[in-house]
Amino acid sequence: MLKASMLNVEIGPATIVRDGSFEVKTGQMVGLIGANGAGKTTCLRTIMGFISPVSGQITFDHFELTKTPAHQRAKLGIGYMPEDRRLVPSQTVEENILTSVWSVGIPDWQDRLAWIYRLMPEVEALRERPATSISGGQQKLVALARALMLGNKLLLLDEPSEGIAPVLARRISDILTDMKAEGVSVLIAESNTQHCDGLLDRMFVIERGAISEKRLSWTGPDPLGQEPDGHSSRV
Repeated sequence: MLKASMLNVEIGPATIVRDGSFEVKTGQMVGLIGANGAGKTTCLRTIMGFISPVSGQITFDHFELTKTPAHQRAKLGIGYMPEDRRLVPSQTVEENILTSVWSVGIPDWQDRLAWIYRLMPEVEALRERPATSISGGQQKLVALARALMLGNKLLLLDEPSEGIAPVLARRISDILTDMKAEGVSVLIAESNTQHCDGLLDRMFVIERGAISEKRLSWTGPDPLGQEPDGHSSRV
């Protein structure tokens, strides 16, 4: 489905991603795990076309994304949830979710919206509220719902559990579990595997721009230096 090969991305004079390769197959939930500043967000933004790679290739189904204009990529069925939510303050919750419908055009969007509300009934309960009147964690749920409107083939989630209350982080984990059962393909960028543990089919670790795949069956420390009890093994 999605495959990045030998990807090199620079921002200004800095090389952020170095010969990065990773993939998400149909129906898989894949983690891109790395510390803050490692290059996770840059990878997702490059997939969406917000940043142009210096070299390398990104393919999605039969499309070469590196040659596809950014405004066309959302029409391919890719949904993106940025870390900072990016909701429109002047709109209601439901209007934010439907922004993609107005900008891209989605056939049978009413059915898609009904499915999202079944998946996240708490978002339906907020649908008439102004986007700025709800908590940061609730805004994360709305941003996820908006991404799902477009992401009928692939979802890119940037730190979905970052900076929110534990109860909402657990709720997002539950939603991801339901999405996995529905066969939704997902690439999750997270600082650690705490909130997606047990959901991932594959995991890629990014450190200083270098990406490597890690087995999911280890019993030792976390690849980012986290011991099984959550404490860092790094000095």
